Amino acid sequence: MAGAALDVAVIGCGTAGAAAALFLARAGHRVSVFERVARPGPVGAGILLQPTGQAVLARLGLLDQVRARAAPVDRLLCVRRDGGAVVDLDYGELGGGAIALGTHRGLLFEVLGAALAAEARATLRVDCAVERIAAPVRGRRALVGPGGADLGDFDLVAVGGGADGAALLRGHVGARVSHYPWGALWFVARDPERAFRDRLHQVVDGARRMVGLLPTGLAPGADTPVVSLFWSARVDRMDQLRRAGLARWKEAVLALEPRAAPVLAQIGDLDQLLLARYSDVRLRRWHGDGIAALGDAAHATSPQLGQGANLALWDAMVLADSLAAAATLEAGLAAYSRSRRAHLRYYQLATRWLTPLFQSDSRAGGWLRDRLLPLACRFGPTRRLMLETMAGVRRGLLRRSLAPGDSPP
Repeated sequence: MAGAALDVAVIGCGTAGAAAALFLARAGHRVSVFERVARPGPVGAGILLQPTGQAVLARLGLLDQVRARAAPVDRLLCVRRDGGAVVDLDYGELGGGAIALGTHRGLLFEVLGAALAAEARATLRVDCAVERIAAPVRGRRALVGPGGADLGDFDLVAVGGGADGAALLRGHVGARVSHYPWGALWFVARDPERAFRDRLHQVVDGARRMVGLLPTGLAPGADTPVVSLFWSARVDRMDQLRRAGLARWKEAVLALEPRAAPVLAQIGDLDQLLLARYSDVRLRRWHGDGIAALGDAAHATSPQLGQGANLALWDAMVLADSLAAAATLEAGLAAYSRSRRAHLRYYQLATRWLTPLFQSDSRAGGWLRDRLLPLACRFGPTRRLMLETMAGVRRGLLRRSLAPGDSPP
C-alpha cells in the first residue's frame, strides 16, 4: 500500500509473528506485537531451515547471523532397521549450492527477536494475552484481553501463535483444528566431536517406530555443537512409556540406532525429554476482513516434511509484499491469500498423505512406504519432485516451483 501506513497488531512472537512484524515495520507500518507469556522463548529443539526459509532471512538481512551458528545439512537419509534406504536425497542435485541449515529454535528466536527489538516502529507487549478479536468498526478491529480489557484497535490484525492463534481465527476465517495422535520426544545433546554432521538421519521400523538425529549447530549462548534427537511417540501412551522406565526406552532407541548411544548417555531422566504435540489446521482462506493468518495458526501440520518454520517465514514475506503492491488493504489481503494458496495446499496435502506412512499404528503404511518411496527416489521425475518438496519450493505436482525472489504473482 504505497504511502499508507497502517496500525498493525501481530498476535504471537514466534517465527511467523516476529518475521511479519519486521517486514511490516520496515515497510513503514506501526506494529504492536502481542505475546501472552511474560518471558517469550522458543518451543522445541532442532529445525531444518530450507532454501525457502533461508531466502526470507536473507531478505531480512539475518541469514549470515543464523548461518554462522547453524550446521550445514546436505543430505536427507531415512533407512529401515536393516539399513536399507527408504529415502536418500542430496541437496546438491538441486544446483546453485543449495543446502539446508540445521539450527536450534532458540537461535532463530534470538536473531529475530534482536532485530525486532531494534525496530523503532515495532513494539513488543509481553504478558499480554489476546482473548478475542472484535468485529470491525469503521474499518478497524479491536483486540480484547482478559476480563474484557481493551488492547487497542488496528487496521490489520496478523495472527500467528499456533493453536492459540487458530482458536482466535475460528470465528473469522473458519479455522478447523484437529490433533494428531502421534507426536515426538525431543532432546538436544552436546556433540563436541561433531559425530553427527552433514545429514538429517532417520531410522524407521514400520510406521510405529522412528528415531532421528539432526545436527543443530550452536545453541544460543553455547560454544559446543549440539544434535537434536527425536523419537516418534503416541501422545496417549506417554504414561505407558513412563511406567516402563528410562532404561527400557533407551533400549528401544538403541535397537534402531546404536550410534545414538552418546546422546542417550546424557539423558538421566525421562523428564529431560520434551514432548512435542502436532495439530492439523485448515482454513478456507488465509485472510478475513482486516485479518491475516500466518504460520501454525494458519496451516499447522505434522512435521513429516520439516516445513513449518520455512512456510511461516514465507508467509511473513508474502504478506508484506502483497500489501506493498496493493492499492487497498482489502486488495492486499486478497493477494496474500491468492499467493499462498497453491504453496500451502501442496504441503498440507503432502504432509497429510505422508503422516500415516511414518507415524501410525498401520502395518500397511510402513510396508507401502518401504516399497514405494525407494522406487520414487530412483525414477528421475519423481526424484526431482521429492528433492524440490524437501527444499520447500514446490507449489503443486504440475506448477512451477518457487524461486528465491518469488512473492506475490
